[in-house]
Amino acid sequence: MKFRIGHGFDAHPFTSNRPLVLGGIQVPFKFGLDGHSDGDVVIHASIDALLGAAGLGDKGIYFPSSDPDLKGVSSLKLLEFVQSLLNQNEWQVTNLDATIVAQRPRLDRSITEMRNNIASSLCTDYSKINLKATTTDHLGFTGREEGIAAYAVALIEMP
Repeated sequence: MKFRIGHGFDAHPFTSNRPLVLGGIQVPFKFGLDGHSDGDVVIHASIDALLGAAGLGDKGIYFPSSDPDLKGVSSLKLLEFVQSLLNQNEWQVTNLDATIVAQRPRLDRSITEMRNNIASSLCTDYSKINLKATTTDHLGFTGREEGIAAYAVALIEMP
């Protein structure tokens, strides 16, 4: 078997009058994330990790913010497209691990549903997807509650 690792990162500032979408679900909160699509930093970081592992570039190549058709689109649809690229190149997800960095809101009750969404979009088992949420103890832009960031690492294999 051939294995490859990729790393992804994404961050978006908060904005009003928009739902907060993380891991493909709407999380109850007074702000959403500003972005061309739905602003889902968890999915965006995961996409970059998967594309990087496969040597297929980054999300900007496939989903440019200049594309009007992507305005407000669900990032889960983008993740499904990435899954199709992995399939075309004979890669399969071994595991994906992501960390959400947010002072607020608390996300512990939402993690299971996020994992299910990501696993479903990647056509893989729930056990291969791991998500965590942490704070920065009030340091940096996430600590000042100006936005949310996410990191992701993916391991893919070619059988």
